[in-house]
Amino acid sequence: MDAAKSLLEPLLSIHERIRAAVVDACAGQAPEQLATVAGDAGDTIYAIDRVGEDAFVQGLTELAGEEPLYLVGEGFPGNSLVLPRGAVEDDCRWRLLVDPIDGTRGLMFQKRSAWILTGVAPNRGPATRLRDIALAVQTEIPLVKQHLSDQLWAIRGLGVEARRFNRLSATYEGLGLRPSHAETIAHGFATVVRFFPGARDVLAAIDDDVVRALVPSTPGRVACFEDQYASTGGQLYELLAGHDRLVADLRPLVQSVLTARSLPPGLCCHPYDLCTVLIAEEAGVILADPAGAPVDAPFDVTADVAWVGYANERLRARVEPVLQDALRRRGLLPSPSRP
Repeated sequence: MDAAKSLLEPLLSIHERIRAAVVDACAGQAPEQLATVAGDAGDTIYAIDRVGEDAFVQGLTELAGEEPLYLVGEGFPGNSLVLPRGAVEDDCRWRLLVDPIDGTRGLMFQKRSAWILTGVAPNRGPATRLRDIALAVQTEIPLVKQHLSDQLWAIRGLGVEARRFNRLSATYEGLGLRPSHAETIAHGFATVVRFFPGARDVLAAIDDDVVRALVPSTPGRVACFEDQYASTGGQLYELLAGHDRLVADLRPLVQSVLTARSLPPGLCCHPYDLCTVLIAEEAGVILADPAGAPVDAPFDVTADVAWVGYANERLRARVEPVLQDALRRRGLLPSPSRP
């Protein structure tokens, strides 16, 4: 862990440079320019993504002058890159999983903040996984009209640190964040992700089943709320900041529904979207797959990952059985094996 810590300050600095470059681009160009399609690497790459990628690669190239780095992320040729040029994978002690802009769609239309995400793991070659990540950094890219933005990081076993940047004064102040201690989703934010069309009805029905089972219905009253924040890094932030109590991204489970409806596979969460899961976990958020195992995935850009985030263990104990029952009744989760 001490070795990974040596990368912290350089990565914080690189994130700051990316943030500045992207905010400047957003301030100087119309949304239509930023939303121009610039490529397709599994997910659509927009012009604003290229701004983030270029700033990231420039910063990491300078860092790699001290020690070679193996990068995994969308937008790189072959979805990976070894820096400095000429180095090979076996030269690299560290493997970085990165997303220069997570939440591109909301940012380019100036609807909501996006996030820069980086996870660093010892290089185990193709066997490297999310749970190997020893250092994670995520930095908010604010809207042009927004002068405050947050930056968080964690080293495995050492908890979370966070600070808030003021663009007007160019200064930082310390920031204390903690997940909600609530044991119920009543009157809080609890979201089943359904960003895109195709199987929204199924995901909404699962959401309704969970809420009906856990929150007594009262005429004229709202049981709970949802927040369809189209950024996994942003969702993790909302959980660890105490804003959200539950987020369930079940999109991979409904791919079979899309197939049955003669629809193409939908866009799902990928490992690079979850490369800062360490920060949420170090803050006390519980991250699991729908079956209840710790969330994990290979270090790549293609795997579809389903995950559920609970603000605390007591909340998980109440919600998880209900959620799993809703999934099993629809054939979306296998029944537990009997001894």
